[in-house]
Amino acid sequence: MPQFIKTILFTGSDGRAAFREESLSLDQGSPQSSLSALMASGGYQLRHSPVGFRSQFHCTTEPQWVFILTGQMEIGLQGGASRIFKPGEHFYSADMLPPGQLFDAHVHGHWSRQVGPDPLATLFLRG
Repeated sequence: MPQFIKTILFTGSDGRAAFREESLSLDQGSPQSSLSALMASGGYQLRHSPVGFRSQFHCTTEPQWVFILTGQMEIGLQGGASRIFKPGEHFYSADMLPPGQLFDAHVHGHWSRQVGPDPLATLFLRG
């Protein structure tokens, strides 16, 4: 049965952002068009980020899918690790501030930036 790989940006038990992968079953539809189960969503936003855009460390306020439409997006974690997502790629952003904690930019969150010569266009789909 075909699988869809869901890359997840999440908050670990130590309060730090990390990536992990999870398989989603595509067990519905037909052999020519395998589908996942229908998932609920809570709206979407489109974003344009010009060449040179870079955020500060922050946490995701609501879990959401992030789809790269054009350009490239780099996500950086505490400790220096990062990943670049290109057009057609995606990740599920669930890097939330742990309950009861105050945001500490030396521990929590991730940063994002536009990479390369083209502006970045992204679709945020609330999950």
